[in-house]
Amino acid sequence: MNLSNLQPAAGSVRNKGKRVGRGQGSGKGGTSTRGHKGAKSRSGYSKKIGFEGGQMPLQRRIPKFGFTNVNRVEYKGINIDTLQQLVDDKKITDTVDFETLYNLGLVRKNELVKILGRGEIKSKLKVSAHKFTASAKEAIEAVGGEVITL
Repeated sequence: MNLSNLQPAAGSVRNKGKRVGRGQGSGKGGTSTRGHKGAKSRSGYSKKIGFEGGQMPLQRRIPKFGFTNVNRVEYKGINIDTLQQLVDDKKITDTVDFETLYNLGLVRKNELVKILGRGEIKSKLKVSAHKFTASAKEAIEAVGGEVITL
């Protein structure tokens, strides 16, 4: 190796194309590929999000309806048959809390948990969650389990 055959590592240098605005001799001088006049030729121009060249934007063409309640509380539902499956797979033994569900990937960090009553449960579990349906609470307590509302 000597100075005549030095070259950068493969993939480290990319050809950026022709530089604009560097004089007429470069072939990209004058208007610098921006054309003549209009907003897009000016410095500081940035089009609005959703702008479609003057055509009525999609978010304004689509009809609006309904109502969104800003105070709605969303819960992540977990059925008791899912809990029974976890017991069968030996992933949980006697207690089920938010930390356990989070570590098993069933809920995200900031979600609220609601235990739902689908399926049946055979194991005696101590279940703690933010909410329970009446049927889930009944089913868990019927097999000798305990229900704790967070």
